[in-house]
Order: sequence, then C-alpha cells, then structure tokens
Amino acid sequence: MTSAAKATRTDLRLPMTSHLDGAIRDGLHCMQVRVYYEDTDFSGIVYHANYLRFMERGRTNYLRLLGAEQGALFAEAEAEAPGFAFVVRAMQLDFLKPAKMDDVLEIVTRPIEVRGASITMHQEVRRGGDRLIEAKVKVAFVAGGRARPIPKPLRIAMAADVGPPEGH
Repeated sequence: MTSAAKATRTDLRLPMTSHLDGAIRDGLHCMQVRVYYEDTDFSGIVYHANYLRFMERGRTNYLRLLGAEQGALFAEAEAEAPGFAFVVRAMQLDFLKPAKMDDVLEIVTRPIEVRGASITMHQEVRRGGDRLIEAKVKVAFVAGGRARPIPKPLRIAMAADVGPPEGH
C-alpha cells in the first residue's frame, strides 16, 4: 500500500464521537437519530416505546458532552454512594405526530430544574420543523432505596444549562 493510500485510509478513521453525540448550543443538547425498520411497528410508524430509547440516548449523550462519561460518573457515584442508581422517577409524554422509517429525527434535551437529588429535563423529538413528541422527564439519584445528592460537578454543569423548554 502506498503512503498516500495509507494517509487516505487513516483519514477515514477520524474520531466521530462528537458527531454521534450531537452538540450543546445555548443550553440545548441536539442529536440526530435515523429511524430504521427495527424501530417501526407493523404499520411502518415508530413503535411508541422506541421514542423512550431515542430520548435515553439524548440524555446520555448530553451527560457525555458535559464531561460526565457514564463509566467515570458511575465509578465516582459508587465511591460516594455504594449501590447507587440514576432512575427515571417520572415521565410525561405527549405523542403529537408519528415518525416513519428513514426519517431523520432530532432529539432535543434541556434541563429545566436541577435539585439536590433530581434533575428534570424537557425533551422533544422533532422531524424538520415538526414537533413529534414532547416529554418531561424527572431523573433521581438514589442509593440504598433513598434519594441521595447528585455528584456536585454534574449538578453544577447541568445547572448552567437550565432554561425554559424550547419554544415555551
């Protein structure tokens, strides 16, 4: 293989995680998800439970871009509060319009309230200018069956992005 071919091949292996994780702009985390056949039901629209998966990816990638990679976050939290878990405490969803196979969706996430042991996020699933799903998700930090304080660095980082839900 020539050195030019090697250089071209190497260029194709550039890290892509920032693109895959989306981006945070003005406190909003935005990432794209393509709808595949496996995401749809027999009628060809996205099965309702799959929106939860898309939104979980949005919340996870938002944390990653804040610098809270889940592996490190879990190790730190386990040291502070053995047996901890981030759990969805409450979720309110409004299904406004369906998505279909091959649609490119935008998952938008923004913290709207950061408290000592919980974070409430507003999330939307959009297709172009259409809002398909609107959700309010409260995530709590628990250990030993009780609410525990969220690690301070994460709480501070998320509090900096707190704002009203987009479009409200």
